[in-house]
Amino acid sequence: MGTLIGLTFGIGLLLVVESWNPRPSRPQRAVRRHPLESLLLRAGMPDVAPHTLVVAAVGIGAIAGMAAGAVTSVPVVALLAAGAAAWTPFAAVRSRAVRRQREHAEAWPDAVDHLASAVRAGLSLPEALIQLGDRGPEPLREPFTQFGRDYGSSGRFAESLDRLKNRLADPVGDRVVEALRIAREVGGGDLGRLLRSLSGFLRDDLRTRGEIESRQSWTIGAARLAVAAPWLVLLTMSLQRDVIARFATPSGVVLLVAGAGTCLVAYRLMLRLGRLPTEQRILA
Repeated sequence: MGTLIGLTFGIGLLLVVESWNPRPSRPQRAVRRHPLESLLLRAGMPDVAPHTLVVAAVGIGAIAGMAAGAVTSVPVVALLAAGAAAWTPFAAVRSRAVRRQREHAEAWPDAVDHLASAVRAGLSLPEALIQLGDRGPEPLREPFTQFGRDYGSSGRFAESLDRLKNRLADPVGDRVVEALRIAREVGGGDLGRLLRSLSGFLRDDLRTRGEIESRQSWTIGAARLAVAAPWLVLLTMSLQRDVIARFATPSGVVLLVAGAGTCLVAYRLMLRLGRLPTEQRILA
């Protein structure tokens, strides 16, 4: 009996000592996604695997290369056509991601206004978010509809917010989701004021960005036309075998390779110089 009492006392003393010296919790490591996976998420294509996109690019490039080789009988032209065609799926997905992010940027001010009004009306945070699936802006309805299904099936607000943030894949969405998470966990009496201020900032940024993009759109269009013009001429020349056969010579190969490299470098430089600053996802 004395042994049992002594053991119990020792365990209790050990627990008291451990409570005085808590072990520091290990920081949670951020999940690193493949760049292609992040691109597909931003494009709203979470069900497409990165290797599927790579296989599609290789297949399209091979088909285009064989077709160009059959028409021109010039290996370097076939190789350039294969490379350009293989890049097409990545360019299409990137364009879709940019277009989706622009649509979200235009829709977020109204969505944040709706959330602020719902919170001011006394609705709970889950109810306010679920309402966005029915009454929110059209580009954002699907992610919030999925949030309503997740929350209705599990009842776990934090996990449903994580899934919502992954579906949105948007910097503004990250900020809104984290603000709602803090308000849910520790309480947020100023949440309505914060959301209204955020809506004003988003509208100002959208207005400024729209003015800049409208001014530089003609410059970017002219640059793209200048890059595409020589290759359109080469495409028309490929219909005449005696003319396109001249590019099979060593000097022709050097000319095509140098022209492709110059166009690629110039186009990338134009995009980098004309690129507007974009907000990064630091809360993903």
